[in-house]
Amino acid sequence: MVLWLGNEDIKQVFDMKEVGRNKGNYADAIYLTDGTLNLTVLTFNSLDIAEKIGGSRSFGVVHFGFWVDDLMEIRRRLKDLGAECVESHEVKDTQSGHFEDKWKGPDGTLFDVTNTGFPGALPPQRQQT
Repeated sequence: MVLWLGNEDIKQVFDMKEVGRNKGNYADAIYLTDGTLNLTVLTFNSLDIAEKIGGSRSFGVVHFGFWVDDLMEIRRRLKDLGAECVESHEVKDTQSGHFEDKWKGPDGTLFDVTNTGFPGALPPQRQQT
């Protein structure tokens, strides 16, 4: 089954391009971007995996991600605020060279943090001083 967000019509409506696909251990992914906003459409392999990794068995948006410069500093700040690291990998542990930490905020919101970027995304811009 192709999810609605992964079909050609929705890509055209929002001027998004497909920049990759990945068959993973937990889910199949379709990577979409407009150059600023990046969307990964996941089809989890089971409802149990969807709940563990995505935080929900329901259909729809389950999490979002941040691309950061200093991953260790962001990890420290998140821990200080009471966020829980649900899953963490290092680049050396992945075949693609991409990884992301999965975090859960105190309110249960799930989000990713990476310093290796997301497919099709531009790197974070530093403020000029």
